[in-house]
Amino acid sequence: MPREFSRSQRLGAQMQRTLSELLHFETKDPGLADVSLTNVELSKDLSIAKIYFSLLNPDADPAPAQEGLKRASGFLRSKLGSAMLMRHVPELRFVHDDSIAHAAKISRLIDDANDASRQS
Repeated sequence: MPREFSRSQRLGAQMQRTLSELLHFETKDPGLADVSLTNVELSKDLSIAKIYFSLLNPDADPAPAQEGLKRASGFLRSKLGSAMLMRHVPELRFVHDDSIAHAAKISRLIDDANDASRQS
C-alpha cells in the first residue's frame, strides 16, 4: 500500500512547525518578528531545505528579513537538529514567498473593478 506523503514531505512539514516555533520564541532579532514560514521543500537527498517565508505586511521590503534569516540560519539549524533528533540537518536556504502580496494585489484589482461597475 503506497504512502500518501513521501518522507521529504513529512519531514518538511515537521521542519516548518519546528522552525516557526523557533523563530517566534527563541530568536531575539526584532526584524524577524513579522516573518511567517509558508512552506519547506527538501531536496531528494535531504541535504538542502528551501524555506519559503512571507511578511505580515505584504508591501514591506523582504531584504532585511531575508538577511536576518540568513544570519540566524546557523542557530536555527543547530536548534532544529536537537529538536527533531536528526543526524544530518539540511542546509537552510530562505526564499521570499510573494504569493500573499500577489493575492492582495489581485484582490484590490477585483474590488476596484466591482466599485467601478457599481458606479456606472
